[in-house]
Amino acid sequence: MGSRMPQLPLTMPPERGGGSLFSLRFPTFAVGTVCLPLFGFISCVILSLLFDFGETTATHCGVPNYLPSISAAIGGVTPQRYIWRLCIGLHSAPRLLIAVAYLNFYQGIGSSYSLSHINFMFNVLEIVSLLLLTYISSSENHGIHQLAFALFMFFSLMYMVVTILIWRKAKKYERRSYNWKKRLFSFYLLAFVVSMMFYIRHNMFCEPGVYTMFALLEYLVVFSNMCFHMTAWWDFGNKELLICSPQEAKQI
Repeated sequence: MGSRMPQLPLTMPPERGGGSLFSLRFPTFAVGTVCLPLFGFISCVILSLLFDFGETTATHCGVPNYLPSISAAIGGVTPQRYIWRLCIGLHSAPRLLIAVAYLNFYQGIGSSYSLSHINFMFNVLEIVSLLLLTYISSSENHGIHQLAFALFMFFSLMYMVVTILIWRKAKKYERRSYNWKKRLFSFYLLAFVVSMMFYIRHNMFCEPGVYTMFALLEYLVVFSNMCFHMTAWWDFGNKELLICSPQEAKQI
């Protein structure tokens, strides 16, 4: 037989009588989901720098600052607040679906039942805490926003730790994905610890530019978290998201 024509990642069969109604490569679905908050975050920072620089870079002690913190960029002013909330809201349901997919995937590569479910729990709690800190901004309720941020960091770190443990014990795994997960976790933890050092120093001494370094490190924390989740591109390389009848699903 001749060579097969290349397939697009998204297909919609023209007739309902045969085949699946909807098919999407799971790596495309997973990475596209993560790109929603990435787009929202970059948009909010750029808009804040261009149109709300003074308000989003202001500090409590009035020292010069040149970058908005994440909280100021995503929740301090509009339309940034609406853009961020829209992106996080749209990405949350697919993230839950990906969490379920990972639960089944990890059990399929030899992970224990308890470890897979602990990983699933931390994944879901990370998503819930992200929703909480998104929809309760620091300007609306600073205390709850801080608590939500602390919970998000804790659950995301625990999720990464358990994920790496699962991959280390797995009977079979994608080595590239495992290696990048370890690198991204190390970078995530380092960037977070150093950012907290700059944050504490800013609050103690109010030196010019220190809060800017804190904001920059915050950005690196966010980007490394997103990149960690984007390793799903390798994990689900040969999987597809299908909508079809139960009979067709059994055949597939």
